Amino acid sequence: MAEPSLAADAKPWKNSAATPFIRIKNITKKFGEFTAVDDVTLDIFKGELFCLLGGSGCGKSTLLRMLAGFETPTSGTIEIDGQDVAKIAAFDRPTNMMFQSYALFPHMSVEKNVAYGLLREGVPKAEAMERVADMLRLVKLQDFARRKPHQLSGGQQQRVALARSLIKQPKLLLLDEPLGALDKKLREETQFELIHIQETLGVTFIVVTHDQEEAMTLSTRIGVMDAGKIVQVGEPPQIYESPNSKYVADFIGSVNMFEGTVDVAVSDTLRIKSPDAGIDLLVEPIEGLKANQSVSVAIRPERIAVARHKPEGAANIVEGDVEEVAYLGNLSIYRVKLASGKILKVTKSNLLHDEEPIMWDEKVFLSWSNAAGIVLTT
Repeated sequence: MAEPSLAADAKPWKNSAATPFIRIKNITKKFGEFTAVDDVTLDIFKGELFCLLGGSGCGKSTLLRMLAGFETPTSGTIEIDGQDVAKIAAFDRPTNMMFQSYALFPHMSVEKNVAYGLLREGVPKAEAMERVADMLRLVKLQDFARRKPHQLSGGQQQRVALARSLIKQPKLLLLDEPLGALDKKLREETQFELIHIQETLGVTFIVVTHDQEEAMTLSTRIGVMDAGKIVQVGEPPQIYESPNSKYVADFIGSVNMFEGTVDVAVSDTLRIKSPDAGIDLLVEPIEGLKANQSVSVAIRPERIAVARHKPEGAANIVEGDVEEVAYLGNLSIYRVKLASGKILKVTKSNLLHDEEPIMWDEKVFLSWSNAAGIVLTT
């Protein structure tokens, strides 16, 4: 994962005295009877690369469009850098927006596409072209200034659109699925270029994406959305390791989910009865749980060990049959069916070459520690 654009010791969201750069308060947007964004309150700080993450129809793009001024909130307020922008037109806001389609002018060269906004504002041509040259160097397109968009790759077109969005030096750049049109390998490469550009300029970015890996790579913090609401906000490790609900745990990465009921806490261990697992699950205790309370236990595939022989000393051990194996080079993915019928997904690193790798139809033991289980009540 890339380094965040804010230094590790400069995380203003952890400082109660810090002033948010963007204050979204109780924002709701309705289209007729449909509520697209439902009473969202969110603070974003200067210099963040903040990702709004969620599935299609969750309200993330509508929230972005309200920040840009393209949609008017039904209720609530938005402040940017201390200014209430509710009555400010989109073209007068200190923001710019980059769309997934890029919307480049096909008849213009790269440098003219980037210079267009400056020249429209009356910036002298010599000054405008100097700023364009600087921006093209930043996005590594200085050798492509005279080319037309159709002569560029998808990644190059994306960088032209980014340069055009940044050339007017907005305080806030809004990006709606900016890498969605790129293939997987190019998307991964471009993510790091985007981080570098954001760090260099110090502009606050808000990125809308449905791709959880993209959000984890890019962001200082993530706001996970579902059904128009922000359901969790946190730094990527917090969202992944400590999801606050089954929805977040399932949406962020792969996860195995067991249903069960709280049994008893013994010393430093909490016991969860789980017919799903076929055993009592042992997890680290958490406060506020009651006996017989229904809970879910989430376990990431990489936290589960797979072996032919029963391990010694493991807290949680189940036996099953390997139904599927996928070899991905750096890791192998196993789908293992337990006696209960539950299928677990397990990932195993291929750092060492196995002389006899585990294959289909083998009986295996799966094990994990108390700390691997994440207890969820919602």
